Amino acid sequence: MTSRTLTLIGLSLLLGLGAAWLANSWLSSRLDVKPDDNLQSVVVASLEIPFGQMVEARHVTLVRLPKGTVPEDSFDAIEKVVGKIATFDMLRGDILRGARLAEHLGGSTLASLIEKDKRAITVRVDDVVGVGGFLLPGNRVDVLATKRSNGGSNEAKAETILEDLRVLAVDQTASTDKTQPVVVRAVTLEMTPAEAETLVKAKTEGSLQLALRNPLDNEKKPEVPPVAAAAPLPPPVPRPVMRRSAGSAPNWGAVTIIRGTAMEQARVR
Repeated sequence: MTSRTLTLIGLSLLLGLGAAWLANSWLSSRLDVKPDDNLQSVVVASLEIPFGQMVEARHVTLVRLPKGTVPEDSFDAIEKVVGKIATFDMLRGDILRGARLAEHLGGSTLASLIEKDKRAITVRVDDVVGVGGFLLPGNRVDVLATKRSNGGSNEAKAETILEDLRVLAVDQTASTDKTQPVVVRAVTLEMTPAEAETLVKAKTEGSLQLALRNPLDNEKKPEVPPVAAAAPLPPPVPRPVMRRSAGSAPNWGAVTIIRGTAMEQARVR
């Protein structure tokens, strides 16, 4: 093999190695793509998550969205939402937010659904009082109280005593994806301590009825302040009676009488 052949072989090897190095550098620059600084990882629901459901890893997925479209209370890792309780119904593709999730600190999931300043009260119902069975966790209802008069008549008076209460559980179920009517025997409602006292008092005085509300109707009736009763008028002060003692002169007064240009004084009693 001549020196010329060896030179050509060496040159070919050198050019081949150079071409391979250039191709590898080009591919590396193409494949090593850095994440865009304008995108952010966000946890979204991959399945429908009903009210009261504990979030599992299979319920969510991680996607990247522009930073300007991501809520401030969103989550950037799946492990941050696993084990929390959904306080609202979430559809597939919804962004999981801190305002719609509650910490599960042990015990029943129902305790995690109650807001800090509210209480849960259970009301016994039947298939009629329970809005024909179409009453599910997450619905909002009004409470009507019926009270019969104390007299001998059978007249009854119905009044809406509580408005826009959230249903936490139906029977012993705090989460459900059913849309068919279900006959229930008890409904657990969320309310303030003052509203709970009103409900318990009305429960002992008569029967209760639940009225299902439209979820978009969240306005309550304006409370009319009670009109204060007018203060009673003070009793009239008796006028003193002036009596003239015996032998005293009568109390006379003077009156001026004008006749034309003449004037005269007259005494009157």
